[in-house]
Order: sequence, then C-alpha cells, then structure tokens
Amino acid sequence: MSAPVSRAHHSRRDFLRFSGMLGAAAVVTANISACQSGPASTSSVGAGTDKDLVTAVIGYGNDQSWDPTMTASAFSMAANNHIYEGLVETDPVSREPYPALVTALPTDTAATTWRFTLREGAKWHDGQQVTVDDVLFTFDRVLDKSTLVSSFFRSWLKEVKRVDDRNVELVFHFPFPDALRRLSIAKIMPKHVFGAAGGWDAAKGGKAVGSGPYRLTAHNPKSNTTFEAFADYNGPRKARFKKMNWLSIVDSSARVAKISGGSAEAQIADNIPYANIDQLKKSGLTVEGGKGMNHMFLMFNTGAKPFDDVRVRQALLYAIDTRKMIDVALKGHGSASTSFLNEQNPSYAKAKTVYGYDPAKAKSLLAAAGVTNLSVTLMAVNVSWIADCLPTIANSWNAIGVKTTLQPQDTSALFTKMDQSQDYQVVAAASNPNQFGLDADLILRYNYTPGGTWMKYTKWDSSTEAKNLFALMDQATREPDQTRKLALTHQYLDVIAEQAVLYPVVHTELMTAWDPKRLTSIRPQAYPGINLLQAERV
Repeated sequence: MSAPVSRAHHSRRDFLRFSGMLGAAAVVTANISACQSGPASTSSVGAGTDKDLVTAVIGYGNDQSWDPTMTASAFSMAANNHIYEGLVETDPVSREPYPALVTALPTDTAATTWRFTLREGAKWHDGQQVTVDDVLFTFDRVLDKSTLVSSFFRSWLKEVKRVDDRNVELVFHFPFPDALRRLSIAKIMPKHVFGAAGGWDAAKGGKAVGSGPYRLTAHNPKSNTTFEAFADYNGPRKARFKKMNWLSIVDSSARVAKISGGSAEAQIADNIPYANIDQLKKSGLTVEGGKGMNHMFLMFNTGAKPFDDVRVRQALLYAIDTRKMIDVALKGHGSASTSFLNEQNPSYAKAKTVYGYDPAKAKSLLAAAGVTNLSVTLMAVNVSWIADCLPTIANSWNAIGVKTTLQPQDTSALFTKMDQSQDYQVVAAASNPNQFGLDADLILRYNYTPGGTWMKYTKWDSSTEAKNLFALMDQATREPDQTRKLALTHQYLDVIAEQAVLYPVVHTELMTAWDPKRLTSIRPQAYPGINLLQAERV
C-alpha cells in the first residue's frame, strides 16, 4: 500500500484517508450528537421493527471520500464493496479471487497479457448497461498519477485495451501474478456518470452508482448511509437483505449501546472496544476477532538528531515493554511485532532484528551513539486504543533515562502540523493496509515508496540505505519465480526491521459483535468494516 507522491491538488485529508490514518484508524473526535444527527426515518429504526432491514453500526466516519480511487475510509471502502465490483473480486476473509464483472479468471497468471470477457447483462444502478468503455474509463483513472490508488498499479500495468464490445485486455510490463487479487482495488465505475463535469467531486462527496448487489439509497454524512438490494444484479454474490442501514458512530460507548440491551437497534457492530467484549458476550451476542496487519507504529524524523542514528531508533524500540502494553492496554488482544508483517500473513518471516523488551540493550545502544539526557516528545493520534498504549511507552522510555512527553491529538491536527513544518521527533499512529490486500509488495509500498508522503515525513528516502531498499523491493516485484520473490521479500523486510524508520510496535485484533438470533454466517474481518454479502437473517 504505497503512499503516492504528494501533488499540488491533493489535500492532506485525501492522503490521510488513503493511508488509513483517518479511515482505518478511526476518527474519534466526532461527538455522538453528530453521529446520531440523521433523520429519524433512517437512523432510528429498531432492529425488530422491520424484518427486511439489517441495521449495522460502523465505528468509523462516513463523511470522508467515497471515490473508490481516492479513499481508504473504512466506512466507504466497506460500503463500496457492496455497491461496486472489480473485474475480479476477492473473498473478504480468505482473499481468494473470483470473477465478478467478468466471466472467468485468467488461466495463465504468469502471462503478460490477460483477456477478460464482461458478464453479459451487467447493469449500472441507473439501469444502463456496463460497457467496455466503462472499464477503459476506470483504468485511465486508476493509472493516473493524481489518484491515490495508482501506485498499486503503475509499476506492473502498462495499459488496458479494447478487444471488442465485451472483451478487454490488460497488458503488463512484466509477469505479475499478484495482479489477480490486486484487481479488486479497481472498482469499475460508469463513464456516463463520473466522466461528466464534476463527476469525481460528486463521487468524493458520496454519489455512488455501481453494478454491485446493493444500491445506495441515502447518504447522511456523520449519521448513516442506507442501501437496498439491486433487483437487476446478475453477478455471483447477490444481496441477502432487502435493505441495510449503516450507522456511523465513532464514539465507542454509543456504538456499544446501539447493539446491546433488549431494545438494541442494530444486529451487528464493528470496532468493538476490548473492555466491552465480556459484557456483550454475557448479553447473548457473539464477539469474535480477526488478526491481521492492524498495528501501532512509530515513525521517526531522521532529519532531526539524534534520530538520524539507527542505534537511537533501535534503542527506543527495544525499551518498550510490549508485554505490559498488550496485557494492560489491549486486554490481551495483540502481539508484539516480530516483522513488519503480522504472523498470519502468507509472506511472513521473523525478521533478523526483533525488538524484544530489553532495557539494558536500549541503554547500551544509546551509550554507543553518544546520546545522554535525551528528551523525546511523542506525538500521537488520539485513537482510543493508541491512547491506551501511550503510558506504557512513556514509562518504558523514562525508565532508561529518556524524558518523555506525550502529545496525543486529533489526527487531522497532528498531520496538519507535520505538513506545515515537519518539525517533530517521533509519531505514534495506527494503520491497516489489509483493507487493500494481503500481498507484501502492496503492504510495504503503502509506507515505503520513494517520494511518497510517509517517506517525506521521515526524511529518510534520499539516504543510501533507502535507495538500496527501494531497489531490492523493485527487484522482488519483478521476480517471476515465487520462491525467489519470497526470499527477496524477506531480505527487504530484514532491512526495514533493522533501519526502524517507520515500524510496528504491536499488531492488534479487530473485534466484531453480532446478534446470533438475528444474523448468521457472519465472518469477522481482520481490517476495519464489515462485509454482509454472505450473511443471512435467522
């Protein structure tokens, strides 16, 4: 998930939406009155009053970008997975690919040209037919450097060509089998809607016209979004419910209240706080988690001394009592990072450098770097679980003689400061690249892209070490042999671990709760949001 090069017409909030800082990490500053300010007809329907309706609570804002090419908002990405289709889609949990807008998957994923046939009779929600022109229009947008998803495609996808009225060809720069799953990011969009004047602004603001199983019926920012089954959908995963109402409630206590108690309005909620798990289970709800990339990372400003010295960065990571952080702040629902990737990732390997709790080693590294009387201001996003972890970091650093000041703050405010001056020492924040996929190339490029925004924040990407890393990553991307590709991936994961410029401290578990008396076939995701394409009413 690479962060693209900043461009003049990109807003800072667009980037944060893409990066998951606002979408995947949740914006916790909206107050509950805003979250419940929608009209009563859409935001206050009781769970038992309408048998055709499923009410869900999403713990993230629905007021961020809805343009599939420009967003990483947890709410809008989850919704778009019900509204739009890619040529290929992936199962939300297993990530196995299946044909969506096309009739079949390619038989040879090592080929440099893939031909797809569009599904006959596929329609947009306004009744018009899906055409090859819509596919070409979408990929023109996806490959445009101004879009935030373009870095997922530009390195390997050369062009998309018309064959005839129902067939298209994707032409690659080199064989890239991972493209099969990557294609699910490119939601096909109607040219006649979003190619019109102001179309992309409308998409950003919440206009959604797809070919998927659900059509959007109302969008009330900071309140709720409603959907209904699309009668003309003829694809592989049809709508299981006639209507859905997704409430946006970022306040954790209000979110829990909506799904608990005898008069609960919702049947399912994501982003369940760890402290409420036992309470909800005792009330009869099922609460299950998904382990994935969701993590807290530390990002160092290598342009500020002494953080240009790798030994200082390593020392601060070795000093953190991650076991205490997991037990106290995360209630056991986390694991200490042993690689940039979480242990469940198919490409995972334990890094050569693992930052186990070792205060003696931390002191030794600081002494070797000639650093004494260090004072650190740790800026952080005020996401609730991140805030819970901060005292452990401060106590750990103070214990090795590093005077630590904590500055948790609104995500937008924090990154506005960084955009304006980039005068910071260390930042703690949350991210989850799994919203886009599982492959290591995608995940690492999310943060480690030359010229990308994250690398600009770290002021590291012009270093010799960074240039060598980027070259190794490019070599791995182009390697057709999967065994050699994995070996190269492990090489650059070791470099990223050793350099400790932007690195995870803990990986956490995301929790989903639902009422088993009302919903079945729910599978919790390891990334923010929900997917109800295979769920059913009891």
